[in-house]
Amino acid sequence: MTTTPTVLDITQHDNTAARTGDKLKRRVAFVTGGTRGIGAAICRSLASQGAVLAAGYAGNDDAAGKFRDRFASTYGTEVSIHKGNVGDANDCRRTIEEVIATHGRLDILVNNAGITSDRSFVKMDHAAWRKVLAINLDGVFNCTKVFIDQMLQQGWGRVVNITSVIGQIGNFGQANYAASKAGVAAMTKSLAKELAAKGITINAVAPGFIETEMTAPVINEPKVQNWILRNTLLPRHGQPDDFDGALLLLASDAGRYITGQRLLVDGGWTAH
Repeated sequence: MTTTPTVLDITQHDNTAARTGDKLKRRVAFVTGGTRGIGAAICRSLASQGAVLAAGYAGNDDAAGKFRDRFASTYGTEVSIHKGNVGDANDCRRTIEEVIATHGRLDILVNNAGITSDRSFVKMDHAAWRKVLAINLDGVFNCTKVFIDQMLQQGWGRVVNITSVIGQIGNFGQANYAASKAGVAAMTKSLAKELAAKGITINAVAPGFIETEMTAPVINEPKVQNWILRNTLLPRHGQPDDFDGALLLLASDAGRYITGQRLLVDGGWTAH
């Protein structure tokens, strides 16, 4: 979690808060990169179904604190925030200790934290390669490694990895990002095979081009926007809450017979 988070306005798309349910029955969920963008939308979705939230963040204490306060007041549910770098195994071990000390258990892990460092392969140096792999791929390994023991003790767990369509189709200037997301997809299948008999499902959600405060300046640039919309069957950018249904399916008992899958939520981009 090395990028500085900004707080997503969690009161937007407020129809979610109005229909709070109990599909997750006070399950405890930890979302990496959970205080902004897609991560904040994931927290919103989980809270709407009764989950207790622990949100990871990288470095902006003030923004994370505001997120916690506004989230708790909006949803009336417990939420804790945990500062750390998912690329650092020691930080991840400390985080599990904090989450368990605060909430007593961990049921759902959403590996969402991710970064980009785009440039053509000819211009890409080793530092740019390792920077992205350390967060996007090593981070998933580190967090899953430390949290899985708790799920094994319970005999129940849900791991949802946020990948990307870029991990499937590639993209100019994103060899590092594409490799990291493809690696997560392959890891998802391997872990599903190892852990299915233990009551733990491992799945991935692969969003397409989702408009957040971080991506909007790029995907709304006219040439990029035209390229995206020409190749998307549903003629608009995705919004963070467009994959609420996919996330909640995979995180709840409703998805108990689904594991080792990568669910594409891309507006039909990969249907071409």
